[in-house]
Amino acid sequence: MHRFKDLEIWRLSRRFCSDIYETTASFPETEKFGITNQLRRASVSVPSNIAEGCSRKSNKDFSRFLEIAIGSMYEIETQLLISNDLNFIQKNDLNCLLQNLDSIIKMTSKFKSTLK
Repeated sequence: MHRFKDLEIWRLSRRFCSDIYETTASFPETEKFGITNQLRRASVSVPSNIAEGCSRKSNKDFSRFLEIAIGSMYEIETQLLISNDLNFIQKNDLNCLLQNLDSIIKMTSKFKSTLK
């Protein structure tokens, strides 16, 4: 078992979740139950799945939770791009978020490969 609070991928994804909440705070009120909710739920699921995976006794189980977290990250990427298409988010903010997200995806994928 791993201690999730010691993992850099957990700390970064938790911080990224806060960034998503800040970003979506300015989305239109009509999107409260739409893309705002989807982005927030997906961003919360990333550190949550990393933490839950840490509680598993086998690396295979932990690896599966990391796969789920990575899937949520790609979901977030898609939703951010759609948010930009709809002019809910500025290009500069989008690029910054995508750059941070890409770093977390790469770190998580690399960490996952060490569990085999």
